[in-house]
Amino acid sequence: MRRPTARLLSALALLLPAFASAQGFAAFISPPRFEIKTSPGQPLRQVVEIQHVGRTPGNYRIYTNDWTLEGDNQVNFSNELAPGSCRPWVAIERRELTLQPGARYRYRFEINPPADTPPRECRFAIMVEGLDTAKVEGTLSFPVGGRIGVIVYAAIGDVAPALSIAGTETVKVNGQPVAVVRVRNDGSATGRLDGYVDATDAGGQRAELTPADMPILPGETRRIGLSPVGTDNKPGPSLRFPIRVKGQLESGKAKLPLDTSFAP
Repeated sequence: MRRPTARLLSALALLLPAFASAQGFAAFISPPRFEIKTSPGQPLRQVVEIQHVGRTPGNYRIYTNDWTLEGDNQVNFSNELAPGSCRPWVAIERRELTLQPGARYRYRFEINPPADTPPRECRFAIMVEGLDTAKVEGTLSFPVGGRIGVIVYAAIGDVAPALSIAGTETVKVNGQPVAVVRVRNDGSATGRLDGYVDATDAGGQRAELTPADMPILPGETRRIGLSPVGTDNKPGPSLRFPIRVKGQLESGKAKLPLDTSFAP
């Protein structure tokens, strides 16, 4: 059994509650990401809750990684220190942990930026990796690979995102058209789009669209998909392109007007 792919880790780390399961490895981690603030010279302690949901005791290794987010939203984790990495500022409680079935553990880590740190965003991942082996027919044992990356965004000093819409396009996902906005971040911290815009499709059907909850890192331009909003726990409606979209998206207090059409 192989490690979860980077695409799965991307979803786990950036979008969904952090959960991974395999023979001998089953963990739920909360929260799935941290967006926190501190000042130079001011230590900041945080807690990750790890719940082991396996039927036998689980053994885990915990460490930090640097990470990058590719253009296709794939996350790449690295043990090597990236240029300008802030991981040397990070202290973790312990490197190995054993949990009984159903047990929860409040795992502590601390960020301690030096007093002379200029304003910047510190980004890293807390990695939780299974150490157990799996048995086949009671005789053969082999390592089981599984890990979760909990992403940390720590704003050091006075930093903020500055998002703007750089363009729009229609892309095909699994053969279906998706409305996409290209979002530029000229700020000094990671930003995300929020809000709703009104859409009318080729058949006159109306719907609300909302942006994907993906991070836009400083200096990046990233494609963010707009998806129809469902109601009563049902998925959003299927839209016939071209669609007309009007309204404004949000990033904190900033408003990003959008008034355009998306071709098929």
